Amino acid sequence: MLEKIRNFSIIAHIDHGKSTLADRMIEATHTDVSHEKNKDRVLDRLDLEQEKGITIKLQACTMHWKGYKLNLIDTPGHVDFSYEVSRSLAACEAAILLVDASQGIQAQTLSNTKKALDLGLKLIPVLNKIDLPGVKVEERENEIEDLLGFSKDEIIKVSGKTGENVDKLLDAIIERVPNPKGTNEAPLKALIFDSFYDEHRGVVVAVRVFDGHVQHTHGKPTPLHILQRKEKFKPTEVGLFTPDLEETGELNVGEVGYIATGLKDISYFTVGDTISDNAETLPLDGYKAPKPNIFATFFPIDSEDYDNLKIGLSKLALNDASLTFSDQRSNLLGSGFRCGFLGLLHMDIIQERLEREYDVNLIITAPTVEYEVTTTTGEELKIQTPQEMPDTSQIQEIREPWVRIEVLTPSQYMGDLMKLCQLRRGQYVNTKYLTHSRSDMQMRDQYIILEYDIPLASLISNFFDQMKNISSGYASMEYEFIDFFPADIVKVSVLVKYEEVPALDFLDVRDNARAKAAKLLEEMKKVIPRQQFPIPLQAAINSKVLAREDISAFRKDVTSKLYGGDYSRKLKLLKKQKKGKARLKMIGKVNIPQEAFLAILKT
Repeated sequence: MLEKIRNFSIIAHIDHGKSTLADRMIEATHTDVSHEKNKDRVLDRLDLEQEKGITIKLQACTMHWKGYKLNLIDTPGHVDFSYEVSRSLAACEAAILLVDASQGIQAQTLSNTKKALDLGLKLIPVLNKIDLPGVKVEERENEIEDLLGFSKDEIIKVSGKTGENVDKLLDAIIERVPNPKGTNEAPLKALIFDSFYDEHRGVVVAVRVFDGHVQHTHGKPTPLHILQRKEKFKPTEVGLFTPDLEETGELNVGEVGYIATGLKDISYFTVGDTISDNAETLPLDGYKAPKPNIFATFFPIDSEDYDNLKIGLSKLALNDASLTFSDQRSNLLGSGFRCGFLGLLHMDIIQERLEREYDVNLIITAPTVEYEVTTTTGEELKIQTPQEMPDTSQIQEIREPWVRIEVLTPSQYMGDLMKLCQLRRGQYVNTKYLTHSRSDMQMRDQYIILEYDIPLASLISNFFDQMKNISSGYASMEYEFIDFFPADIVKVSVLVKYEEVPALDFLDVRDNARAKAAKLLEEMKKVIPRQQFPIPLQAAINSKVLAREDISAFRKDVTSKLYGGDYSRKLKLLKKQKKGKARLKMIGKVNIPQEAFLAILKT
């Protein structure tokens, strides 16, 4: 019965209490999660999610309240995982817009609101954490009214910690959320909004049924088609998330649930694809699969851990469509994997899971972005590492990725943040004043949105930390990819004693190359141990040296055993030492110890 189903999502900025509120809703509806009783944030299944207090993988849960079936899809709030948010929203009719009463509206609150409105979803504004001491609830209500356009009587005030007013929120979901549309008799149309790998069930796809129904009878399952992929499979199990997988044998129109496929290859099930029982059915409007934005190479510190690293990445990629990896070889560091990520937090999460769950200690190269190169012969190349860059004589044009950032900040930090964006090659687009109409709001409380177009490479090198430092933690940021634009990108080679060290080479715009190279050589000079001969450190573009540092040689006092006598004896010994040093200089090899290499990469 469609009129008894409500599909909704929770959207908010990171750390505004989505997962904790989901816990209280699960408790209020007496959904059975007995084995998870001792755990906070039931829908955060990963240890890392529990520890960091953030949601990484979206989760779904079916609850029952006053005769209605409520399907909740919990979403992550961090900008790196915004693609997970768009998947969840596509499967819903409504969204709870959650605002932290202590922090107020943040950048991703606004961007997620825009995403939801673009998809035509009904929004329910909710003010969370009203139990915190000193919270100015009325001020936050005014903010929601002014910035998002809701009236005060639409806002529901709750506490995800104590459970206060959660029953009112559940009632509001029944009253305000429209029921799903569609018919049970039509050909099946089910949107894939997530997929993961289960040891016993194979690939499991999370779906929202928009039309038709799917039934699973043991013995003679009906084959199902993956429309855009043009593949077919026989389901092995069908059921609901409660939030564990509970087999029901069928999913009807309007419902959210799972289909276990029994297959091992997760790449068949692209997010946004449509599952149907008829190969001729027109697919639902999908959206593009997530594409990695930044790249880094992972090497195991101990070469014996290579197999563990490969197994770990393979297993993580089964549950994460946005993680890509390929083999990479380095003379200095051995065998490793070139990995693609959505952003720096995504990279940190993968690194921590590999180190924790698969016991691999890693060396990670500095993150880079993907460049597009057109050669003089007209060939189009995608370049992720300095080693892939063709010779300058063969390059016609290089293009780098740009993003549009929206920084939400109190107005007093505006000037310093604009300076930061301009230092990072940002181009000013717009300033939006989120005007408070009330006289009791002081000017310093006014929020603005700064819009800049900025190269992605500038964003991944410490931009977020600097933004937080400048704004005393108040500014928040959202970004989206625009396009690739021409840039004067150069490859800077790093040489130790006139020998190139490819793992330290980097790509940057010509104007920034000298300063970055000088800083890198300064760090190298601090950590590379001295030898019996001098070691020149150089950074060069083609054969032109940009910067140089010298590590001086150890010098033994060979004259210490002389007591008086003719001065020519002393000169003779010094001359002999000089000859030995010259010979050492010609044949001496510089070995960069791993600790020094790690220290260099950290810069």
